[in-house]
Amino acid sequence: MKQNLKVIGEHTNHIFKQNTQITQLGKSGQIHEAVKLFSEMTRKNTVTYNSMISALNKNGKINDARHLFDNMPRRNLVSWNTMIAGYVHSDRIDEAYRLFVKMPKRDRFSWTLMISYFTRKGELEKARELFDLFPHKRDVAFWNVMIRGYGEKGRIVQARRLFDEMPLRVVVSWNLMLSCYTRNGEMRLGREFFEGMALRDVVSWNLMVDGFIEVGDLDSAWEYFEKTPHPNVVSWVTMLCGLARSGKILEARRLFDQMQNKNVVSWNAMISAYVKDYQIEEAARLFSDMPNRDSFSWTTMIDGYVHVGQLDKARELLNQMPYKDITAQTAMLSGYIKNKRMDEACQVFNEIAARDIVCWNTMIAGYSQMGRMDKALNLFKEMKDKDLVTWNTMIIGYAQFGEMEEAVKIFNGMKIKNVVSWNSLITGFLQNGLSTDALTSFKLMDHEGITPDHSTFACSLSACANLAALQVGKQMHNKVLKSGHLNDLFVGNALITMYAKCGRILCAQLIFDDLDEVDVISWNSLITGYALNGYGKQAVQLFEQMVSKGVQPDHVTFIGVLSGCSHIGLVDQGLKLFKHMMKIYSIEPLVEHYACIVDMLGRAGMLSEAFKVVRGLKIRANAGIWGALLAACKTRGNLKLGKIAAEQLSEFEPRKTSNFVLLANMQAEAGSWDEVENTRLSMKNTEAEKQPGCSWIEVRHQLHCFQSNMPMQPETAEVYSNLKTLTSQISNLDCVSNLIVSA
Repeated sequence: MKQNLKVIGEHTNHIFKQNTQITQLGKSGQIHEAVKLFSEMTRKNTVTYNSMISALNKNGKINDARHLFDNMPRRNLVSWNTMIAGYVHSDRIDEAYRLFVKMPKRDRFSWTLMISYFTRKGELEKARELFDLFPHKRDVAFWNVMIRGYGEKGRIVQARRLFDEMPLRVVVSWNLMLSCYTRNGEMRLGREFFEGMALRDVVSWNLMVDGFIEVGDLDSAWEYFEKTPHPNVVSWVTMLCGLARSGKILEARRLFDQMQNKNVVSWNAMISAYVKDYQIEEAARLFSDMPNRDSFSWTTMIDGYVHVGQLDKARELLNQMPYKDITAQTAMLSGYIKNKRMDEACQVFNEIAARDIVCWNTMIAGYSQMGRMDKALNLFKEMKDKDLVTWNTMIIGYAQFGEMEEAVKIFNGMKIKNVVSWNSLITGFLQNGLSTDALTSFKLMDHEGITPDHSTFACSLSACANLAALQVGKQMHNKVLKSGHLNDLFVGNALITMYAKCGRILCAQLIFDDLDEVDVISWNSLITGYALNGYGKQAVQLFEQMVSKGVQPDHVTFIGVLSGCSHIGLVDQGLKLFKHMMKIYSIEPLVEHYACIVDMLGRAGMLSEAFKVVRGLKIRANAGIWGALLAACKTRGNLKLGKIAAEQLSEFEPRKTSNFVLLANMQAEAGSWDEVENTRLSMKNTEAEKQPGCSWIEVRHQLHCFQSNMPMQPETAEVYSNLKTLTSQISNLDCVSNLIVSA
């Protein structure tokens, strides 16, 4: 008998050790070894099965765990709870719930699993349904779980109602209810509740301090901090972080120095405050005095050195870091990229053993920003797990450097597209002068059911402005009204520009007047709009109104107002504004400003003064300046000066035929036919090409683009066929003679 008991004891001890080993293998991720051990065991008990199910769950093999669960010879309560826990942690809640319903018996842990899951996920109705079914209503923990769930979702009224119904309350219950108020910014109600609390501890006081900090009331936070009976390290750190985040560095340091028990969080908070305030030397001194550093301490300092441009010190610190943290390495990577040190960035990237998606995206974005799209593409292809940011970065990169065909290829390769993807494509088309494609993309986006945001509308409206597509722009305006983006400043400015460029300056003015707030871009858009539409006086008046309201004009403002003066011959006022721009507003003239002055003087017939301005430039004249002078020479018939302007212009635009044509017309008007022939010969020798004519027409609110070199489409042939028929009928009526139509 004793011998049998001894054998049983040895077997039991052996099984216990094997069960423990299975558990340990599961925790360390060695699931194959755990399965092998389980298979080799000749004797298994219920604990063995439970350990194996738990190991499979922990390693994501939920289906295998369920198969084992279903084939267990005997199940106990732990078996059911373990399987349900596996489903819960894998977010397979429907299967967890079905198993929960089938349970022959439930304990407190079973109910906790399900109710806690539903509250965590914000499914409070389902949580409440289970809570109401829970048999042990005096269990305070379940009431607390529900109150926390309501608080996290901002449902304070329901939380308070449940709190008031509690049969028994402990200090944790009071603090949970208080946190519902403080974490949702309801500090008036929070203060009232705090004053009436039957039970308080240091957590209660800390919640009040943190709540006031979050709503920006540092005075009240300090008041409660000072009144805290026995502040703990959390109390001190909470107040310290609040002062530091609010930029009160001196007060934060004073508090830090008063702390008797500083933990790593308090050191990190103070160092972070100095870093954010660009006091990197103070941060470094504190860092060197720090008794114990964690990865956050190192990363904060490295990031700090990066932000002040001290990359070598940042790199030195990264090399000293005892355990390389990917956040610190990514910060170093970003620093090198921002400073265009791509070779060193690449070196850091190659040093990162386990790269995360942020690291990959940072490197791809770096190559994209530098225009090294070949390198970006190689990384993109190498990257296994791409997210939307990865794809969007590639689209933006190709678009920035004019490679729209490649951008479209990337876009078409995306399985899932978000609004940023569409915006990147639309913006790319817009930046590369492909406004028709931008509007086509907007239409496709709408067809795909993607909701446009303010950026989508602003870019699409800019495309309408470029094409002077008024009807399409009006349609877009209607969509803006329905979407609720009308008071978005970005969209409002785009609407002003669109209506102004489409010749509807009064509509632009109405949009401007209806905006809740305007910025310098709004003023610039309207001033430029008046100038473009020939309302120079109104442009000047608007400029004066802008200045009287205290809005500081910028270089774009003066381009608009000087252009307005140019169009209606306000020479004296234009020159006066030009001087004010430099003397009063300290704005250095750009070539665009000088082009306006040359155009203004040229239109007024003051060609010698215009030429004097060009010759006296401190910066090199561009095509805009010489083009303005050439146009003025054509208008005034000054062939001598026109030749000089045309020669200079040919250096900037050697293949632009309109410049040659303008000069040839001037020579023809002067009767210099030999020179006309020479100009035509020069045009031929330089292989100047006339850009194909392009027209946009709107038919039934649809924009159609036609180019003179487009291949004949079926619709084109039909148009020509109908035109020939009409011509024949008109000729038969003797209405038109000698009308020839050639396809």
